[in-house]
Amino acid sequence: MSLEEFLATVAERTPAPGGGAAAGTSCALGAALGEMAARFAGAEEAVERAAQLRAEGLRLAEADLTAFAPVLAALRLAPGDPERPARIRAAQSDAAEVPLAIAEAAAEVAALARRLAAEGKPGLRGDALAGADIAAGAARAAARLVEINLADAPDDPRSARARAAAERAAG
Repeated sequence: MSLEEFLATVAERTPAPGGGAAAGTSCALGAALGEMAARFAGAEEAVERAAQLRAEGLRLAEADLTAFAPVLAALRLAPGDPERPARIRAAQSDAAEVPLAIAEAAAEVAALARRLAAEGKPGLRGDALAGADIAAGAARAAARLVEINLADAPDDPRSARARAAAERAAG
């Protein structure tokens, strides 16, 4: 699928791809910019890690395509169904896993890209910082999705983990 096709698919009146897939793709894009900066700097360990994070961002974007479907199915249950509240809570809890992983991966991408901006080739500083900023946005977006999914579970530690990842990504 081309980038144009992906964006058109996001814009459609369908529940997926949505915010999680966009955040995962943005994480991968930030990692790709960091990977480019690392290649120019000859920082092979950073190249390898950025490539892994790029692949992870895309994998998570793909996983997000189906992560929210059980929530939608639970919401379609009849309001009087005695299993409905528990099924909604369980589905929302499960749906928080993918955006949490995106937030944490994006935080690592942002930190790696900022390091490459500081230590890499000066001519690639802007690209590395763009990657860090894109990843930070992905982390914030994903963390928000975690909080929305866990709104009925305020004590769930995953909300704090997601917020912490977004804070790390912001630098």
